[in-house]
Formats: sequence, C-alpha cells, structure tokens
Amino acid sequence: MLGLLVVALFASILAGTRWSDASLTPNLALDLEGGTQIILEPVPEAKGDVTSETINQAIAVIRQRVDASGVAEAEITSQGGDKIVVALPGRPDKETLDLVRTSAQMEFRPVLVMGAPAATPQDPAASPPAQPTKESPDGPSDIAYYVTPEVQQEFDALDCTLPENRAGGAPGDPDTAFVACDQEGLAKYILGPVEIPGADIKSATSGMGTTSTGASTGQWVVNLEFTGAGTPKFTEVTTRLASQTPPLNQFAVVLDALVISAPSVNEVIPNGQAQISGSFDRESAATLANQLNFGSLPISFTVQSEQQISATLGSEQLQKGLLAGVFGLLLVVVYSLFQYRALGLVTVASLLVAALVTYGVITLLSWLQGYRLSLPGVAGLIVAIGITADSFIVYFERIRDELRDGRALGAAIEKGWERARRTILASDAVNFTAAIVLYLLAVGGVRGFAFTLGLTTLVDLLVVFLFTHPLMILLGRTRFFSEGHPASGLDPRRLGVDVLRYGGRGRVVTPGQRTAGAPAPESAREPVSVGSGGGLTIAERRAAARAAQSAAAPPPDAPPASGTDEPAAERAEGSDR
Repeated sequence: MLGLLVVALFASILAGTRWSDASLTPNLALDLEGGTQIILEPVPEAKGDVTSETINQAIAVIRQRVDASGVAEAEITSQGGDKIVVALPGRPDKETLDLVRTSAQMEFRPVLVMGAPAATPQDPAASPPAQPTKESPDGPSDIAYYVTPEVQQEFDALDCTLPENRAGGAPGDPDTAFVACDQEGLAKYILGPVEIPGADIKSATSGMGTTSTGASTGQWVVNLEFTGAGTPKFTEVTTRLASQTPPLNQFAVVLDALVISAPSVNEVIPNGQAQISGSFDRESAATLANQLNFGSLPISFTVQSEQQISATLGSEQLQKGLLAGVFGLLLVVVYSLFQYRALGLVTVASLLVAALVTYGVITLLSWLQGYRLSLPGVAGLIVAIGITADSFIVYFERIRDELRDGRALGAAIEKGWERARRTILASDAVNFTAAIVLYLLAVGGVRGFAFTLGLTTLVDLLVVFLFTHPLMILLGRTRFFSEGHPASGLDPRRLGVDVLRYGGRGRVVTPGQRTAGAPAPESAREPVSVGSGGGLTIAERRAAARAAQSAAAPPPDAPPASGTDEPAAERAEGSDR
C-alpha cells in the first residue's frame, strides 16, 4: 500500500515536470533563495493620517493579496512606523508585484448587469451593439449610457472561473463602468461609477441578526456603519436602488477590483447603519466585516524602492542546519544498531522511507500550492528525526517486553503492536495538536516550522502503520529473528529471559517451556533462591522454593543417609522402647 502511494506521489511530480511547471526539488523561501523587496510609503497628502492601526490594516490587506496569488513565505512588516516592507521569495511575476504596488481601495458601485461566471461565446455573425446616443447619464444606474459595446464585449469575454481572474488588481476609473468578478468566482458584473468610497466606512462588525424588537434571528449578519460624510451618500443610494428591480437594486462592494459582496436594497436607510444578511456563517461574516474594515483605509502608498535581495546568510545557516541534521541522524543510526543490533536496520529503513515520503510531499506542495521551504521548516524536519525514531523505539521495546513475558516472537510482535500502537497514536496526537496551534497562532517563519512538524508527524504514522509493522511481521517469520540469534537484537539471554519463571499450578518453567505447557525436565530445572526474589511475585517465589526442595530430596528407594544398615522397621521398634 505504501509502495503504491510513493510511486503515485513521484509519478505525479515527474508528470508535472514534463507537462507543467513542476520541479524535482522543492521551492525555497526568502531566507534560503532571496527575492524581491519593495518598500511602500504613504503618499504626501495621506501622511498625516498614518497610525499604527492603519499600517497594520494595510499589512493585512497586502498579506491577503500575496497569499491569494499563491506566493508563500512572504515577509510583510512595518518600518519606521509609517512604511511597509514587502519581501517576496524568488522572482515573482508582474501580476504579483502589481498587487503589492497597488494601494488598497474599496468602492461602492451600483450593479448594472449580473451574469454567470463563465465566458460567453461570441457570434462572429452577430451585429455589434449600437453605440449609446446619450451625452449624459440619467444617474449612476443608467444602463443605456454606461454599458457601451466595448464594456459588453469585455463582460462577455471575462471568465471568472479562472483563478487568475480572481487575483485582484487595480481599481477602475471611478467615473466609468467597470467589469469585475465575484471573489469566489460565482458571478460576474458590469458596475456603474463609484458612488461611495471605502473611506466613508466608519466600522463593520459581524454577529447574530436581531429583529426590531431585539430578538435574535439565528442568522449571521454584517453590521455596517458609515461616517458623517458617508451617511447622506448612502441614504441617496438606497433611496434610488430600493425602487429598482433586480439586479439594478443591488450595490457592489468592490475591494481590489473584486466584488466581495453585492447585497440588494430592500428599503431606504437614512441613518447610515446597514445590515448585510445572506447565507453567512460565523467565519464568512467575520471575513466580510474584516474586508470592509480594511477598505476604510484613508491612505494610499507609493513605491519608495524595489530591489533584489540575496540569501547569503540563509544559505550558510542551511548548510549548518543540514550538517546538524545529518549528524543527528547518524547518532540515531549508531544508537539503534548498538541497542537493537540487526533490528536497528528496521529503524534505518523506516527513517529512509519517511524521508522519501516527506521529500515527495513537500515537492508536490511546492508545485501545486506554491509552498516554499524555509529555514524554520528545515528545523522542523530535523526535529522530526527524533519524533519518528521514538515511535520505532516504543514498538521495539514493547516486543521485547512480550518476549520477556514468555511469548514466541510472532505473538510478541502482535501483542507488542497492540500496546505500542496506542502509545504512538497518543504521542503523535499531542505533537500534531501542538503543530496546529502553533501554525494558527504564529506568523512568518514560525509557521514554516509548525507546518513541517505537523507534516512529518502524519508521515510518521503512515510509515509506522504501513511499513514498520508489516516489515516486523515478515522478519518474525525468519529463523534469524524467530530463533533469537545473538545479532538479531532479540537474543533471549540478552533480554534476561534465561531464568526460571512461574508457569501456573505450582510449576516453574524455563525459556524452553514457554509454549509447551508441560513441566520442565529435571535437567532444565534450576534452584531459585526464595530470599532473592528475582522480581517474582509471592506465589512465584513459593512455587520456586517448592520446586527447589523437590529437586534436592532423595528418591523413595534411596538407602538411608544415617550410615547404619538397621532396617527401618527395627528403627521404628527401637523408638518405642
């Protein structure tokens, strides 16, 4: 089973190198490969509005953009309190760099046309749509004015099912129509001009909806509040849209050129406090509220500098880290061979299989998910050597314990596996839980450590269950291991099995009687000191003492030990005199 998984894993990678952009080696993160560094600073007119909160919100928006573009292990930090430093590993493409360079802007636009996300086939024989004859629109929702032939053709050609069309981008001209995709790829839109900028949002929160009497509706909603300048604008918009038919009664919330929500207006909202409802759950409602808050940033950025950075320090640290990993692996191998003899080769083989699977999974994730291996990730792989070896040691010690209890090797392997399996699962569950918590709570390189730690924990379970245990079953059927060869690591005398044991019903048995169930022959019996205990229970010590006395007593037909030839009957008579 494991062999099929490994073959399928590397066959996928090889196929990707031939027919896609896959590589036989995993991608490296910024600290190991270097990359591009961009420094953003606020535009001069916005510098007076810069606070630590707005900078943190801007960092969160940029991080969302970079993650959505498939770039992993990017470093996004603040500098000097008013600048943002974005470091992208490798050589990012132009689209990703544009996402970083473009300032975050949120807009509220009216919906003019809404359609299915896929591209619409064009009919070459169809006549082009007529040009609009109006010189001025009858409001922001005037389809005849804003939906020009060029806009219609752009809308028809747009395919929102493609991930690259949902990566975001620069906002369109605020005074003209704009074609955009839904961020989930569920629809596409032709939108009218901007009516309310994102800076007019005061706050956005998520929670359970309530009725006019204050009772809970049981549905998650997003509560939106506008500033003093935005309230009259929103009142005007809702007054016009409330009287329209779908989709003209909808307004689109646009962030980074993507429609993140397009709610319909059911009534006029005069106080600047709106409630967006729909098929929200707790997570999606919180996400929309955060996006609305991000869009309220009153600042935009310009690129101060853009340059390539090297990974000289990271490469040196990687070499030292790999050297430490190899040294640690050698210590584990030496210890396993010293402690378990030939059985230690099972540990070595299992570690090699685990390393092969881990390498393949990381390489596959680099191709399919854009994962990049960082220096903390390498540290997680090194730590995993000890975690993986610990599982094998637990299993081997359980087998040896069963052998000490008198079981044959085949039975000891099965019984030892039952006992070791619970311990291994509990140990790996703790490690995996710690990795998940660390990944969710940490940022930056620490998440790389948590990811590889969690990945190798899963690989450890896979290898122990599908390789180590089946291999031990096969080895248990060989004479070398089943007969306890001194070099096998299962030598009975080395395990301390060559002592008398209590066999039940007042019997003491030797190792040769473990499976026979019959009393040992006289030549195999040895006296056991009752006082020494030897780790036996009280019943075992008493049985051993009786066996020792029985072995020392003369047979019934032996001559008397007193040295006289007087018959026993005469001795008995003499005793009555």
